[in-house]
Amino acid sequence: MSTTTGTPAAPVTSSRTYPRGASLVVLCAGALMTILDGTIVTVAMPAVQRDLGFSGPGLAWVVNAYLIPFGGLLLLFGRLGDLVGRKRMFTAGLAVFTAASVACGLATGQGALVAARAVQGAGGAMTSAVVLGMLVSLFPEPRERTRAIAVFSAVGSVGATLGTFLGGALTQALSWHWIFLINLPIGVAAWLAAVRILAREPGAGLRRGADAPGAALVTGALMLTVYVIVGSGDRSAAATLLPAALALALLVAFTVRQARAEHPLLRLGMLRSRALSGANGVQILMVATMYGFQFIGALYLQRVLGLGELDTGLAFLPAPLAIGVLMLGLSARVTGRFGAYRVLLAGLVLITAGMALLSRAPADGSYAADVLPPMLLMAAGFAAAMPPLTGLAMGGARAEDAGLASGLFNTTQVVGGSLGLAALSTLAASRTDGLLHAGAELVPATAAGYQLAFRVATVIAAGALGLAAVTLRPRPA
Repeated sequence: MSTTTGTPAAPVTSSRTYPRGASLVVLCAGALMTILDGTIVTVAMPAVQRDLGFSGPGLAWVVNAYLIPFGGLLLLFGRLGDLVGRKRMFTAGLAVFTAASVACGLATGQGALVAARAVQGAGGAMTSAVVLGMLVSLFPEPRERTRAIAVFSAVGSVGATLGTFLGGALTQALSWHWIFLINLPIGVAAWLAAVRILAREPGAGLRRGADAPGAALVTGALMLTVYVIVGSGDRSAAATLLPAALALALLVAFTVRQARAEHPLLRLGMLRSRALSGANGVQILMVATMYGFQFIGALYLQRVLGLGELDTGLAFLPAPLAIGVLMLGLSARVTGRFGAYRVLLAGLVLITAGMALLSRAPADGSYAADVLPPMLLMAAGFAAAMPPLTGLAMGGARAEDAGLASGLFNTTQVVGGSLGLAALSTLAASRTDGLLHAGAELVPATAAGYQLAFRVATVIAAGALGLAAVTLRPRPA
């Protein structure tokens, strides 16, 4: 892509020769498991609560126990992948994630499930943190890299939405245990393929960046940040303030440490890249919008339109299908013709327009008229925006920092999604509670709360568009 900067990564070598497409399939399969797990649990939550006796606040930890280590460890594991070898980190993550998935599926108590979910989050971070770094090493030529990123983004986007459908189908047909146990055959097959197919990367060595104090500071800061975000709706402002202040203090201490360390975990100069910093900032806002749509949209379908678990999953299927078809069929060609910057802006325009249209969904609405059209608009926008955004972020990093850039990009994705869910769900609940106390009926009050959340999400999407227009504009040669 003509708009990316940075030194292209050198192709990796291996004693065996496999088509690079096979390696891409392995990377996509490994990433798909962790992406599916982020959404497959949501539909099964009521069944988990009934079976294990979780309270309302306790049930949230089935999700939070995964998100906190996942979001907190991405940056660390991304850098460690650069140092010890990205293939080694990827395969270790697959093994940890698969074993923890089995433990989740076999759990018969609350503590066992929450603990296994935390280990699962750590394994998911190990796998996800290095995937993009491995991908840009496999495909150093810009046109090939654009196609590979489009394929990877399509798999990720389809998997995120497909998880809602699979969660409902497996829970209804078998039990909630199978949303975790299904990872066993997939994980074993992906691990065996990764060991055999992926090229070995020796890494730079721990001496070139094994900053243990810096690692402890940034991991603690990120974990506390995710903890504050995902639990903000269940705690008072006073209870949220202390961990938020501690997270900020740890982040400041980490920054000071990196400026003085001989071998820093994160080179601060890396953040001076306009493409890298701008793309990560845009992703936070864009993902906050899309995650908010997925979560609040599912609630609208169930609590306002009255759809069941399986029907809700089926109602979301057009989105991943549209994303997959557009990313695989058009994204690389369109980006190659018009440039990453223009395609990204066009995608963000579609996302903003779709969310604005969805904000009009009434209490007596219908799926075909009020949900499907804006859903398809946002799917088309996401299909257009995500591949060039990923390319801009990864192109802004040097080859030796590819794993770190990958971990950073995945970290901002988790932070953006968590922020979107926390902020939009809190706004919707507050608006609904206010109307109920004023004497409104349940369904109209619930719909009004969701409308407010969608309107705020529209503003967030417009903010992503403005930030991209300013920070990612290509500079004249």
